[in-house]
Amino acid sequence: MYSYPYRYYQWPITMPSNWGYYWDPRYYNWSYNYPGPPYRDIALQDYGTQPFVVNLDEATEQNNNYRTALWTGHYMQLALMSINVGEDIGLEVHPTTDQFLRVEEGQGLVQMGDSKEHLDYQAMAYEDYGIMIPAGKWHNVINTGNKPLKLYSIYAPPQHPFGTVQQTRPAGD
Repeated sequence: MYSYPYRYYQWPITMPSNWGYYWDPRYYNWSYNYPGPPYRDIALQDYGTQPFVVNLDEATEQNNNYRTALWTGHYMQLALMSINVGEDIGLEVHPTTDQFLRVEEGQGLVQMGDSKEHLDYQAMAYEDYGIMIPAGKWHNVINTGNKPLKLYSIYAPPQHPFGTVQQTRPAGD
């Protein structure tokens, strides 16, 4: 970061009184007076192994597909998901992949266990909750709310092919 030649108390000119204590550009909220969001809808596509910065909350809430891979790298993948009311992600296990889910909108019942028939862990997840799923754990998330459950998933290593877009849950999944 470039250093500034003056501290806030050393500035050689009088600053506007409405700037307050945090007038320094590094602390100023540049979007405060902006009339709306600085960006329009995000193009929901797989941005591959290129550097990428995105507002995950907005991208996740914008996604209406069951699954959309937003970024697939060599060692990690980020996928957006939208689960309709009363539906689930489907009971599944990833033998060599750890998974992280974050709920951005809605609520759901999380189930996990060591076998398909023995899902001994159950918990409710709400907006802003994180769900950590260890490799080898059977798991399912059921939308128990009255609106689509919007979440994103981080897989390490990647679980789905580059560019995956699934409008609905695949049969048998």
